[in-house]
Amino acid sequence: MLRFGTAGLRGPLQDGPDGMNLDTVSRATAGLVDWLRGRCLGGGAVVVGRDARHGSAEFAIATAEIFAAAGFPVTLLPRPLPTPIVAYAVRELGAVAGVQITASHNPATDNGYKVYLDGGSQLIAPADTEIERCIEAVTEPIARMPVIPADDDLVRRYLDRVARLPELIGGPGERADIRIVLTPLHGVGGDTAVAALAAAGFHHVHVVGEQFAPDADFPTVAFPNPEEPGATDLLLATATRIGADIAIALDPDADRCAIAIPDDQGRNGGWRMLRGDETGVLLGDCVLRTAPPDSLVATTVVSSRLLAKLAAARGARYAETLTGFKWLARAGDGLVYAYEEAIGHCVDPAAVRDKDGISAAVLAADLVARLKTADRTLADELDDYAVEFGLHATDQVALRLPTPAAAADLVSRLRAAPPDEIASEPVKFTDLLQVRGRMRTDALIFEGSSSRIVVRPSGTEPKLKCYLEVVEPVADRAALAAARTAAGQRIAELRAFCQGL
Repeated sequence: MLRFGTAGLRGPLQDGPDGMNLDTVSRATAGLVDWLRGRCLGGGAVVVGRDARHGSAEFAIATAEIFAAAGFPVTLLPRPLPTPIVAYAVRELGAVAGVQITASHNPATDNGYKVYLDGGSQLIAPADTEIERCIEAVTEPIARMPVIPADDDLVRRYLDRVARLPELIGGPGERADIRIVLTPLHGVGGDTAVAALAAAGFHHVHVVGEQFAPDADFPTVAFPNPEEPGATDLLLATATRIGADIAIALDPDADRCAIAIPDDQGRNGGWRMLRGDETGVLLGDCVLRTAPPDSLVATTVVSSRLLAKLAAARGARYAETLTGFKWLARAGDGLVYAYEEAIGHCVDPAAVRDKDGISAAVLAADLVARLKTADRTLADELDDYAVEFGLHATDQVALRLPTPAAAADLVSRLRAAPPDEIASEPVKFTDLLQVRGRMRTDALIFEGSSSRIVVRPSGTEPKLKCYLEVVEPVADRAALAAARTAAGQRIAELRAFCQGL
């Protein structure tokens, strides 16, 4: 049967226990019911939401009705909505669990069942395997009871919170008028994002019309993921045409946010998509400017090391976790910001204990508007970080393989015979399967004096992922061009090594 991966089930829409279908969803819900009862949480409030994928409406209704028949008060969200609203609602209502029917940025042929526990964080081990055992023990029949969908009250409360973020995080200050271009990539984030930006005072929001309405077939993109080549072509073309100040792409369930900026180093008419690590440090610094002393920021083992340097310089604490927000949300007390390089940002953990593309978009727009009053841009900020901390260039190589087992086998072979030198630089080898505690995972780290590679099999796809970073010292702004050239050459050498695995 489907197994719990990144916070829940995800797989192809097909019959049988290895596919997403009504029987799989019903058994998963019945198992979750039994698991909650076993922890004396029976009768606690539950939130159920969905995206607009094929099957999502049917799966969400079944989930809500099974919880209701089992005696749980259920809040069934009124329509397809972003995943962060479920995370928010679980925390806001003090619910014992939440379920969002979504496959995030997977292909149109997939769907999923994402689980949040009390506090609005994704479930982690050992809860996942415990719930799987409860699912395996489910016997028919599974009772259902009709549920009336909720009104828009929780959505309004979420939007009110997001609209206040510029004031809560940015503090008082002047903002210039800016033009924003937005695409939800045929997902469910469009209306919510536009409403959030308007409530925060941004009224010149232009949308990519061809991609704005939810469409379960994702007709204009091969893969509905802002990181995939070609996925943001329409966004950048629109941004060029209207002379935008910032371009924003959400993934289909709107928990991830990609940013593009006008940049003479970029392509597509002078536009450049920021890497998740770049947006990560920009938003992290924005949060830290008004955060209490000794606040905590966090990112993952595969992300850039730049946030650690920034935190030390700003008097904040820094934590590193395994990949995924199920770990980042639990990074420690005093958490004010967390991000992962795969364009996931948590800018308001007090309200949403997960990545949230809507709130990240609002905060990014606010930062652009504030910088514009001083005739500065996000590119200027990134240049400042390069001079202060060194130029941190990152990249990723994803090797598609026939099966997840093939990816795991490749990592095993590399573990058995690790290189002591990569691209003519001696490297230190660390096997994260050999460490104890929460950092133990199937991943390898190769670190030299100026470069770093993390290799791991994907948790959701048949891929081997390699995360690359090069750090080049920068004496002053005049030295930036040479540093970029040198970093680009080193990244190319690391890419060649990974592609030859």
